[in-house]
Amino acid sequence: MTVDVVPVSLGARSYEVRIGPGLIARAGAEIAPLLRRPRLAVITDDTVAAHHLLALAEAMEQQGIAMTALAIPAGEGSKNWEQFARCSEWLLDQKVERRDVVVAFGGGVVGDLVGFAAATLRRGVRFVQIPTTLLAQVDSSVGGKTGINTPQGKNLIGAFHQPSLVLADIAVLDTLPPRDFLAGYGEVVKYGLLGDVAFFDWLEANAPAMAAGDRAKRQYAVKRSVQMKADIVERDETEEGDRALLNLGHTFCHALEKATGYSSRLLHGEGVAIGCALAFELSQRLGLCSQEAPSRVRAHLKAMGMKVDLADIPGDLPDAAGLLALMGQDKKVVDGKLRFILARGIGQAFVAEDVPGDVVSAVLRDGLRARS
Repeated sequence: MTVDVVPVSLGARSYEVRIGPGLIARAGAEIAPLLRRPRLAVITDDTVAAHHLLALAEAMEQQGIAMTALAIPAGEGSKNWEQFARCSEWLLDQKVERRDVVVAFGGGVVGDLVGFAAATLRRGVRFVQIPTTLLAQVDSSVGGKTGINTPQGKNLIGAFHQPSLVLADIAVLDTLPPRDFLAGYGEVVKYGLLGDVAFFDWLEANAPAMAAGDRAKRQYAVKRSVQMKADIVERDETEEGDRALLNLGHTFCHALEKATGYSSRLLHGEGVAIGCALAFELSQRLGLCSQEAPSRVRAHLKAMGMKVDLADIPGDLPDAAGLLALMGQDKKVVDGKLRFILARGIGQAFVAEDVPGDVVSAVLRDGLRARS
């Protein structure tokens, strides 16, 4: 298999996303051209460190690059002020200079956290993303969104800071637990739902083989997802317009993540999948699309063995009013009005302003009622 290269064209901040197997083993040679001096600071998490850090260190050693590494606890709970301070102070202890490069080696949590630390360290140092989960490869590693969670909500503190390079090693996906792979698939299917019905058709036919380990299909799905994200980011880097489409399912998702304490009860990609199903249900109730569209979305997610409904989330949830209140803290609120990404059909998403709260509440109430 060859390496696919997807450019993200942003003028002086342009970079490449390289996608293919074996990129961790070649990471030293891939990153060396970016370095002003042969040293690198890597931040990862405990799980990734146990599986892949030695391979990354060997890749650097082959190129004569001195590498230091810090491992933080795995999981969404690490995307907080405490770990942000820990990462920032560790990077200063490593005497990372403005012209050096920091590497985020892990899933979306590591990428968001380390990217934010890089954005603020010495008012901005370059960083490289080496995403190790499907979710990070298709979404969070591309586009420059970085940040942390707070008690008030998800990703409310952060910065736009583009990476200098993204290395998406398809082979590393073989080591993901099935639940984590499927959670990442929630972000893959989102791309078909928001803007490419032909890609959704392809996923209906090929995603089961992808989940079973077909690397060629995995590489195509990652490449297509990254191409779609790159196209949108190039048009709207800081989410003034089109980029908001990438938040399909996320207004529901972020409220559900907060309601479950950013815990293993609900992984981010699982929340996205449920959120997409709810967004299509909401679209249908508002008369924007036929009943066939939400039914098809739900059928595909169920066929993949994914969480689809509020009833699939274990443990207690707030009532509909409580969930609606959590949505009010979302970054996508404008002038106090909720913005949703809705759809006129599969592949036809758009940004909707001031969606009627009573219809949203009805969708949530019906979903919660199915839990009892």
